[in-house]
Amino acid sequence: MSSILLKNINRLATMDDRRRELSDACILIRDNIIVSVEDDTAFTESEADRVIDLSGHVVLPGLVNTHHHMYQSLTRALAQENELFDWLETLYPIWAGLRAEHVYVSAKLAMAELMLSGCTTSSDHLYIFPNDVRLEDEIRAAQEIGMRFHAARGSMSLGESQGGLPPDALVERESDILQDTQRLIERWHDPAPQSMLRIVVAPCSPFSVSIELMRESAALARTHGAQLHTHLAENDKDIDFSLETFGQRPGEYAESVGWVGDDVWHAHCVKLDDREIGLFARTATGVCHCPSSNMRLASGIAPIRQMLDRSVKVGLGVDGSASNDSGHLLNEARQALLLQRVGGDPAAFSAREALELATRGGAAVLGRSDIGQIAGGMSADIVAFRLDSPVFAGALHDPIAALVFCGPAQVDLSIINGEIVVEDGELRTADAPLLVEAHNRLSRQLINGES
Repeated sequence: MSSILLKNINRLATMDDRRRELSDACILIRDNIIVSVEDDTAFTESEADRVIDLSGHVVLPGLVNTHHHMYQSLTRALAQENELFDWLETLYPIWAGLRAEHVYVSAKLAMAELMLSGCTTSSDHLYIFPNDVRLEDEIRAAQEIGMRFHAARGSMSLGESQGGLPPDALVERESDILQDTQRLIERWHDPAPQSMLRIVVAPCSPFSVSIELMRESAALARTHGAQLHTHLAENDKDIDFSLETFGQRPGEYAESVGWVGDDVWHAHCVKLDDREIGLFARTATGVCHCPSSNMRLASGIAPIRQMLDRSVKVGLGVDGSASNDSGHLLNEARQALLLQRVGGDPAAFSAREALELATRGGAAVLGRSDIGQIAGGMSADIVAFRLDSPVFAGALHDPIAALVFCGPAQVDLSIINGEIVVEDGELRTADAPLLVEAHNRLSRQLINGES
């Protein structure tokens, strides 16, 4: 049994049930569990195997990313002036060249980027499986780098010839999709508390799979106790497709195929109307807000204030690195705050609400009660940021709010499941320069169409 004592914490935002914010605090970790959070006199250094002084730091629970497409880190800054559907049609032919090595290296790079920004738990939605690609390519990356991971087995079955958006060459047979999804759940899904790996059932979107696959995927997930995830109501074309194809708005369609409930979360939901927000509130259906991607693709501003006021579960997502071009989750909290104020009310959204989306909100969306806060009995996922950085100068009167209002900061210390993965701002679980070099080589080959 190993233990870590984090002492002399300048400012601690626990995000616990009382939302305590403590000064001169300490945290005792034993193995992968937080034992206790106390004032700095509660423990002696002899009670721990390792003591870390955080006197110049602000400390948070590890951030939770609820939506990503990690392979897209290979194709950043392309299709720079396209909205969602045109953007997808531009990139699908490039992504058709993906192989297992691309997916493995891009996932590891994306996880490194997330971890350095304070993220400790991430979901990823992999819905393209050309050539030799398997979900295990991402699972291996997560296990090696030490990230808590919800691997979403995505899918596309409705090609252009059948009225869908993706090219026929990138879709799969629905029987194969369901068989592989079941295989992955049976092999890898761990529903236990403190689990480092869970499998999610995740058809890509209503415009890329059939009604039957949506229904059968929901049944499969519920048989095995897995969660459900997809894209929904992302932009105006998304709404038009739903009305023309199903005769229903996206929220109505989701309800008709069994895609509402406390085991479901949808990405984006930019265009949900008041009735759909009410449906999600009544059914405890979750939402992932992806502010940077929604701005980049000109999709609009998701009605997050209205959702929260109706008690909808909301978390944050960086979304794909080709529609955000970044994987900095703390920056998404900042963008969420700013976007909700664009309507003219500077009090519409606070820094602490934004941080709550990034921690407790994300945990709730992923169906987890063991992460997202710093309290006794919770998983030991903790991040610390240095306060002597230039980006925080002049804001030390409220260092917790400064994390959101000021420039995006990199984490100084990150602990995931009781293991130190970032220390002194350096990633300990991967060779970052070599990873970047390999990633850039693969990116260049993929974009240029080289084998």
